[in-house]
Amino acid sequence: MWGTIEQFNLGNDKTAYLIGLFGTGRWYVIDLMRENIGERGKYLKDAIRFHTGPTSMIYSGHATMKYVSSLQHPPVITRLILQAVRDGFADLIFVYRHPLDSLLTNWIWWRTYTRDNRMIRGVWEVHKTTDELCADLEQNYADFEAFAAGDPVFFASAPGQRFLSFAEFVEETELHLQSATLTLRLEDFMIDPVKEFSKIGKVMSAALDVSRLRVVPLRAKLYGHLAVRDKVPRFRDFINGLNAETKGRIEKIGYSVNA
Repeated sequence: MWGTIEQFNLGNDKTAYLIGLFGTGRWYVIDLMRENIGERGKYLKDAIRFHTGPTSMIYSGHATMKYVSSLQHPPVITRLILQAVRDGFADLIFVYRHPLDSLLTNWIWWRTYTRDNRMIRGVWEVHKTTDELCADLEQNYADFEAFAAGDPVFFASAPGQRFLSFAEFVEETELHLQSATLTLRLEDFMIDPVKEFSKIGKVMSAALDVSRLRVVPLRAKLYGHLAVRDKVPRFRDFINGLNAETKGRIEKIGYSVNA
């Protein structure tokens, strides 16, 4: 259901869209916004709606720019948001992290969802230690490989379109980074969360009292794929075997293939 400007316009705010692909830490940023963005936090919704003019709404969700993907808003919706950004009455904030960390998170998420019909917030709900994750990957490597390739058979028990392959996921990340008003690396929140959250306040013209920000630590283990690479030789071979185009895109968005 589409909203109307009259319902939501509380002044001169721009509609804000907090977008992230699967497994990139979007919920961490949502929680920070609910706690710290002030009065406007009341208008934050875990949903995406399009308006033909400025509103005070803050929408959040998964959305793709090129490929149709299960449980992510399709490119036609993203194009509407980007047009609103170009027209000057919306901002798009994009959250991302190292794609190989997202890959492992997403594999566990989708396997839990398709096999157990259960949604989780992170790998930590399934595996308490890296050793557990590595043992699972070693034992079920063919399953992981099918997921990374976007094999429709992996998603046969889930309704609708399959999820993105790893190569498509990396390409989608690159496309979002080229178009967003503000980009936020999850890894940077580990270094200086106040600084990173202040960027959101600046884009949204929100008056933040930095001394009173309530910032909880990240639960995600950043660059966790490195420990998995070192413990699971086949995962290391997977990384080394990525095609040149995907490796180039990972480096272009600011990451090393091995870090």
